[in-house]
Amino acid sequence: MQEEKEIKLDKNDHRVIGKELDLYTFSDTVGKGLPLYTEKGAAIRRELEKFVIEEELKRGYKHVSTPDIAKIDLYKKSGHYPYYKDSMYAPIDIDGEEFMLRPMTCPHHFELYLSKPRSYRELPMRIAELAKLYRYELSGVLTGIVRTRSFCLSDAHIICANKEQAMAEIKGALDLISYAQNVFGLEKGKDFHYRLSLGNRKDDSKYYKDDAAWDEAEDALRQVLKSQDVPFVEAEDEAAFYGPKIDIQMKDVRGKEDTAFTVQYDFVMPKRFNLVYTDKDGSEKLGIVVHRSSIGSIERIMAFLIEKYEGAFPLWLSPVQVKVIPVGENHNSSAEEVFNVLKENGIRAELDTEDKNLGTKVRNAKDNKIPYWLVIGDKEMEANKVTLESRDNGKLGEFTIENVIKKFLEEIKNRK
Repeated sequence: MQEEKEIKLDKNDHRVIGKELDLYTFSDTVGKGLPLYTEKGAAIRRELEKFVIEEELKRGYKHVSTPDIAKIDLYKKSGHYPYYKDSMYAPIDIDGEEFMLRPMTCPHHFELYLSKPRSYRELPMRIAELAKLYRYELSGVLTGIVRTRSFCLSDAHIICANKEQAMAEIKGALDLISYAQNVFGLEKGKDFHYRLSLGNRKDDSKYYKDDAAWDEAEDALRQVLKSQDVPFVEAEDEAAFYGPKIDIQMKDVRGKEDTAFTVQYDFVMPKRFNLVYTDKDGSEKLGIVVHRSSIGSIERIMAFLIEKYEGAFPLWLSPVQVKVIPVGENHNSSAEEVFNVLKENGIRAELDTEDKNLGTKVRNAKDNKIPYWLVIGDKEMEANKVTLESRDNGKLGEFTIENVIKKFLEEIKNRK
């Protein structure tokens, strides 16, 4: 295991809970910073991915799929290679051409935009992807699944016709982020805060040189934040090389702060890629790009949520949603029938047929922080019902399996 072995970790650290609940692991043979997710950890990832895709499709995003690898020329064209080459994986020679594992998605999305002529009628165009990215992070900063070398980003690039459209899209992106925070149960000021990340006009090696564009972009983001009526801090030298950004910052149980969600104003890439469109008067105009990540990287938000919930996930996110517990061996057949009905209805269930007493089985369900368990004994079989018990609310009574499923599906759908 590639976890910190000598350092004593907080009991609510995601690295501790992740191991206890068997969510993910690391292998020296696979490589540092490359997590391997078990079926339980993968279930949480799927729910987060499903949530963000469903919500973005409702909001007019076009979800696409692009390669995890590209020619190095693409990143030279975007300008990422000179700025970020130290955090990129080394080039791979294929048939005499140099390719790289992608560290970001924007150049891929821009090439999709450029695949045919575009009209003002198509803008804003919201191109989104759950993108697998690869960055060479130094060994010393790798931390569980908060900072890894392979991660999946809920990424999107919005090509806008003008500054007004860009500001409206930034507000829309912040609204989406706020909605996601609410679903996750994250509280403003307690779990996260806003930061306006600015560039440094004097540092041409780190930031694209265009003082007027920087002033305009930073002012635009500042106006949007003020219109949101949220407290925020300003931080110089935290911008991307192509423009300022709004970062939503969260702290883990160690007190370490990281960016969870972000919205960026980009005045550089449209020029580099010639992201033009035909306006209503027939003239060709250059667009503006808004980069945004609605729930950040799946790995990082998962780590934050593990710590926030202390492993006791709400039903919709829980890797195992219900455990079916027969009281004795003679109840196993009925319990298996219930288990199969739950699975047929898309509910993640486990069946406990171990030769152990009821108290031990219930304690096991509690230790694994499973939201619900169903007990089946003589009286339940006789009444053709199950006894429903809750991790959070104790014994809830006897119900038909149909009513239990109805309750579960409603709770899952509403993501309570």
